[in-house]
Amino acid sequence: MRRSLPALAFLGSCLAISAAFAASPPKQPETGPGGRDYAAADVVKTGIGTVSSGSYVFYGKDAPSGPRPVVVFFHSWGAVNPGLYGGFIDHLARKGYLIVFPRFQQVNRSRPADATALSEALLTDALAQLANDGNAQPDLNRLAFIGHSAGVPLALNVAAGAGTSNLPSPKLIFGLMPGGIASTEKERGIMLRDLSTVDPSTLIVTMSGDREHLPSDRASRRIFEATSGVPATRKLFMRASSDDHGYPPLTAVLASPGSPKPEYDASAIKLPPDPPRDPKQKNTWKWSADMALSGPQTILTQQLGNNGTDTLDYLAYWKTFEMAAEAAFAGKDAATLARDPKLVDMGQWSDGWPVRRLSAQMPKVEGQETPPERGPRRRLNQAPSGSGEGGAGDLNKQVRS
Repeated sequence: MRRSLPALAFLGSCLAISAAFAASPPKQPETGPGGRDYAAADVVKTGIGTVSSGSYVFYGKDAPSGPRPVVVFFHSWGAVNPGLYGGFIDHLARKGYLIVFPRFQQVNRSRPADATALSEALLTDALAQLANDGNAQPDLNRLAFIGHSAGVPLALNVAAGAGTSNLPSPKLIFGLMPGGIASTEKERGIMLRDLSTVDPSTLIVTMSGDREHLPSDRASRRIFEATSGVPATRKLFMRASSDDHGYPPLTAVLASPGSPKPEYDASAIKLPPDPPRDPKQKNTWKWSADMALSGPQTILTQQLGNNGTDTLDYLAYWKTFEMAAEAAFAGKDAATLARDPKLVDMGQWSDGWPVRRLSAQMPKVEGQETPPERGPRRRLNQAPSGSGEGGAGDLNKQVRS
């Protein structure tokens, strides 16, 4: 054992030296989608509703030149704290968006079956109050939904019910790592409504990571099939790729959209207390097993809190959302979005080697006689010029548009 200690020390020093000289991943761009060209230096953080039934609201502390586009952020099951997505929220708010974060779940007290109706009620209340806020200035003609994991089917349910709930229809539904969908009422998860009622003009983009991707892929296929009223030209499936070319490595897992930021922790945003309950009113609340977080849900929530903000956030999640929102608000379809080479570009490591790009593919349509126009052919993950090495492009599919 004594002989192994010097060897271990030598190995550790070698690893430390390797990390010190390894290529570093791209930093946040200075400008453009995903970039740091912010309109506001600080963010207003407030709440609407009560402790047990409320929404968190965020927007730039500036004087907007006009109404702000609105983002409704549907968290994953168990991730009720906006601080777990604080980096993403901060980015969007400082870029000029108004963000509404409905807390549709009380951990260990809420059932998934009630989440859709509660989301609608919270969103209706929040938008009604924000309409009279001269600083918030919501532009409901530019409305987008972001969902993560179980938040994706919730976003789709709310969009499908817009006709009867009197809520505006979103122009974009951006689903990160979709999951948490129940097939029957006995299963734990979110039951999908009849999604054929989702507005046909909605742009639907889903994104999975190449690690732990199978459940998200299945959920994406199910979503695309269920939203039958939305043409295939307005749907796009995307995948983020892991890349360990340098250090720290980029790992596209279920928790990678998490970007914890303490300033957005729920404890720092005070919601009014619940009104006193009428003692004559009968308490009908009953506990059920699906109120408790499952093991994977607990692990996912913990991982969200430990996930660092990195290139995947800047160039995969934040940039893609901004580009998709811009396209959706302009009435453009998924084919137009996918043809833009900037959509899949992930920049370069510090040594010039390209980061593995995103893949983007529109769902196939049976009987489609004229395929959409293809964009220019390009090599993905090509080695730097003069290296003579092959890239990792075989791991990513070329963009289909």
